[in-house]
Amino acid sequence: MSELEDKGDGVGRSPRALITGISGQDGSYLAELLLDKGYEVHGIIRRSSSFNTDRIDHLYRDPHEEGVRLFNHYADLADPVALTRRLYELQPDEIYHLGAQSHVRVSFEIPVYTFDVTGMGALRLLEAVREAGVAPRFYQASSSEMFGSAPPPQSEATPFHPRSPYGVAKVAAFWAAVNYREAYGMFAVNGILFNHESPRRGETFVTRKITRAVARIKAGLQEKLYLGNLDARRDWGYAPDFVQAMWSMLQAPEADDYVVATGEQHSVREFCELAFSRLDLDWKDHVEIDRRYFRPTEVDSLLGDSTKVREKLGWQPTVGFEELVRIMVDADMQALEDQLAGKVTRYSHELT
Repeated sequence: MSELEDKGDGVGRSPRALITGISGQDGSYLAELLLDKGYEVHGIIRRSSSFNTDRIDHLYRDPHEEGVRLFNHYADLADPVALTRRLYELQPDEIYHLGAQSHVRVSFEIPVYTFDVTGMGALRLLEAVREAGVAPRFYQASSSEMFGSAPPPQSEATPFHPRSPYGVAKVAAFWAAVNYREAYGMFAVNGILFNHESPRRGETFVTRKITRAVARIKAGLQEKLYLGNLDARRDWGYAPDFVQAMWSMLQAPEADDYVVATGEQHSVREFCELAFSRLDLDWKDHVEIDRRYFRPTEVDSLLGDSTKVREKLGWQPTVGFEELVRIMVDADMQALEDQLAGKVTRYSHELT
């Protein structure tokens, strides 16, 4: 029997994964990865009056067709009854909990909502697992923002010192996963992922805000780009690499917590320089500082020590910083050209 069949129900069904936040950057790449590996994938999406599944629309197939392996279900991290019902119905073998209010700057504007969804949402889902009587392997999407002002490099042994409501909420979710692992024997892991980007990154996040603006400035549709702290330093990787690490954590013989990072640090200013130079532009001619984009408490320096995940799980990043910037700028330039030509291909052009 194959490894995948062994994870099924004993009668040859595919392994079944549940992804919260499937419509986000990481959720969409993870869904692709799991489908490629033969999984049946179920996603949790929130009801919205507007379409919010752009990143996974290319994976969609009519459920009336034969062989469909991707299904989406309405539920909400604020609704424990719905979560428990979904888990009981689906009986997943693996759960990837990626859903959250994940914008750090916005978390200062809506701190209570952020904590409820990002922190309490994880606890509700863990408790729903217990209530539903299922025994999946559970991945909790933790964040480098939990380290906050802790000096770099940051590893699994570095004490947390979050500097935002988002970071505080992620710390609560981290310890909830650890507690359920220790108290109930649940196979629960924390992936402490440092910044990871792609053409599917949300347009209000700084990296995508930069690459999208570069394309628009080159096309003459925009003149200025307003940013906050250009001196903030981050460890930036490529999102498809990082979802591979998520999967690897749930295949390990024992549950544990892992930092996932490239080990290479760059400033927002460096990102700007590379992005603008890709299209032969000088960033200094177009970038201006707007104090409104500064955080009340800044995180100055994040640099991950991912020795543990590299040695224990064999994970390695495949895309470096310069290539990441190139991929994102080229994708946004292509997407803009398609838009101006009347094509609707928001996420289809990801150049490697």
